[in-house]
Amino acid sequence: MSTSAFDAVVPVVCVALAGLFAMLAEAFRGKTEKMPIGGLAIIGLLGSGFASILLWDRNASSFGVVTADNFALFVNLILVVVGVLTVLFSSETIERDGIPAGEYYALVLFAIVGMMLMAQSSDLLLMFLALETMSIAVYVLTGLRRDQANATEAAFKYFLLGAFASSFFLYGIAFIYGVTGTTHLERAGAAIAAQSMADSPMLLIAVGLLIVGFAFKVAAVPFHMWSPDAYEGAPTVVTGFMSTGVKAAAVAAFARVFLSALGPLVDDWTPVLWVIAVLTMVVGTVVGVSQTSIKRMLAYSSIAHAGYLLVAIIAANDVGKASLLFYLASYAVTNVAAFGIIAMLGSKDSANDELRDYAGLAHSHPALAALLTVFLLSLGGFPPTAGFIAKWYTFSAAVTEGYYGLAIIGMLSSVVSVYFYLRIVVMMYMTERDARPVPPPVPGIAMAGLVVSMIAVLYLGVLPAQVIAWAEQSIATIF
Repeated sequence: MSTSAFDAVVPVVCVALAGLFAMLAEAFRGKTEKMPIGGLAIIGLLGSGFASILLWDRNASSFGVVTADNFALFVNLILVVVGVLTVLFSSETIERDGIPAGEYYALVLFAIVGMMLMAQSSDLLLMFLALETMSIAVYVLTGLRRDQANATEAAFKYFLLGAFASSFFLYGIAFIYGVTGTTHLERAGAAIAAQSMADSPMLLIAVGLLIVGFAFKVAAVPFHMWSPDAYEGAPTVVTGFMSTGVKAAAVAAFARVFLSALGPLVDDWTPVLWVIAVLTMVVGTVVGVSQTSIKRMLAYSSIAHAGYLLVAIIAANDVGKASLLFYLASYAVTNVAAFGIIAMLGSKDSANDELRDYAGLAHSHPALAALLTVFLLSLGGFPPTAGFIAKWYTFSAAVTEGYYGLAIIGMLSSVVSVYFYLRIVVMMYMTERDARPVPPPVPGIAMAGLVVSMIAVLYLGVLPAQVIAWAEQSIATIF
């Protein structure tokens, strides 16, 4: 089958065009006129997903730096799911908080453009540009509620720390170029392997700088300090989008760079990632237990899950390869849906994200309580949910590669994390509701998105074989 020189960028272009149309629709919309701008976003995202499916197994490439291999396409499909669910859960938040719909959806779509390009980049410079495209859009989304001081503070902190992290990443690229004479991943990897540069000080510095840049984006300890404040200050739907989309794109780029181009240096960067993974799992779990805000609790949960993803990168055997993408898929669906429920239970005057706000939710909103329970159990790794299978394969990969300590620490931290997930469930089902107002009813389209997410979580937990096979086939295209 012939491949056009532009095929690899079609999924990205679909999302970018949807973002441009969303901006135009907002510009021509009257003050009181309602336009289905969210529908435009969903059409663009579904078009991108359809294009990604058509490109499967074709290994298309555009401009020499954009690659549509199965690995990138699998990540694209995860991002499409995250984007569609975010749009479905956003309508109530936009109307309640008075956020301009066109601006909001355009920022979400442009952030997804950056995320997709991060996964598809075969050149470090393009990866940096994609990272900045994603980051700038997410910074603005974090502080979108300009009338709230905590949102502005969160966006400012995120921006400042993100700028520092980006400079580390850019300096890492400069050192890679200085040593290998190229920023193209395949050529840089070939140069490192051919010239046996494992002991090059400049190359080791480059690896360290790149680790800092990537670790910040995935919210790994000790580069996690931005995430609790940013997650708490951002609109709740945006928090779900950040905790899944940004993490998926960053982990995909992390894997492409370290498992492909820097594969010859695996003995040098593995011990560093081992320490970071342990710190991330332990800190995310231990600090999360003490939180009373559900958004901050899930922020630390997201940090712990970043540690589990690092375990999959470290244990990159046949099992570890598949578990990385499968974990991304299961975590993305579960977490964005959990934050979607939290967003819909909020009001204009109160975010309703404190633990006590969920007392008796099973009596006032039994369907939402049941759905949230499924998602929390999946995050905790209970069978028969997607989270259980994802953790099982990840820790199995670590044991297969001989990382017994890493697997034990991961399992223990997962067991401890069950406490703060079940604490919410106990509050919903076993605590009487006080005099707080009952949350508003949930829009039908948002409820449909939650039900589909629950079906996906249970399907991945009961019948994961096909998706794991696709994941294994996908990541095999990069190493």
